[in-house]
Amino acid sequence: MPDLTPFLVTGLALGSVYALAGMGLVVLFRATGELNFALGAIGAASAMTAWQAHAWGTPIALAALCGVAAATAISAGYGAFVSARVARRSNVIKAVATLGLALALLGLMYFIWGDTPRRLRLPLSALNTELFGVRVTGVRVVALALCVMTAIGISLLLARTRLGLQMRALADGRDLSALIGIDVERVTLIAWTATGVLAGTIGILLGSLVRLEPGVLTFMVVPSIAAAILGQLRSLWLTLAGGLAIGVLEAIATPFQDVAPYRSLVPFIVAIAVLVLLPARTFQTTRGS
Repeated sequence: MPDLTPFLVTGLALGSVYALAGMGLVVLFRATGELNFALGAIGAASAMTAWQAHAWGTPIALAALCGVAAATAISAGYGAFVSARVARRSNVIKAVATLGLALALLGLMYFIWGDTPRRLRLPLSALNTELFGVRVTGVRVVALALCVMTAIGISLLLARTRLGLQMRALADGRDLSALIGIDVERVTLIAWTATGVLAGTIGILLGSLVRLEPGVLTFMVVPSIAAAILGQLRSLWLTLAGGLAIGVLEAIATPFQDVAPYRSLVPFIVAIAVLVLLPARTFQTTRGS
């Protein structure tokens, strides 16, 4: 029986990133009814921008901020110019629109940077500590801590602030929210902007944990969607648990030769199991979408 401790640590770090992305999907879906398939591509754009800025001599901290700013601009731009125009279309059309954004970004990144694997080295990577005999980098610790802090912060935002109340009202009905005086476009733009900040941060962290390649980072959205489905597209804490579980399951399958080639199937298996076991009405919003 192989020692699974190193793989458990790695799985928790990757699972934290999956959970962060899943929470971004949940928040946007709860606020706008849109499932953002472009979240991974936006995160990839953040990581590639940060790498390019650092390659041009920009300090890594400032380069990371440039990456997050680029992701925020892309997400906010989509929210302002595209999301507002498909707001009254079906959820399928809205989801396909975000898929179009993902494919456009992926094609642009391959055109600019190609498919050469790179690595984004953050200063946190040099900070190491021992945990149960396993070397744990600062990036992994920050990823897990940021995951928990984000869940707490978003929960408080939705439950105890006026903006959170407006987001929850928007999920119940866009037209009704407008009738009671909520600035629907403003709330939608804030939701997309916040998702961009989160996607940019995720891209920077993931670019330091795995190889920096546009396709790899773009398809990070697959396990994130599985985590969001596990959270029933509503619960941040179930999404967090789902992301961590998917990351750990993927990682601990690595030392087993018979199943290691199939570990990328874990998110699909989890998502299918949840969809089969839970009733369809579990995933309906109040407006029945």
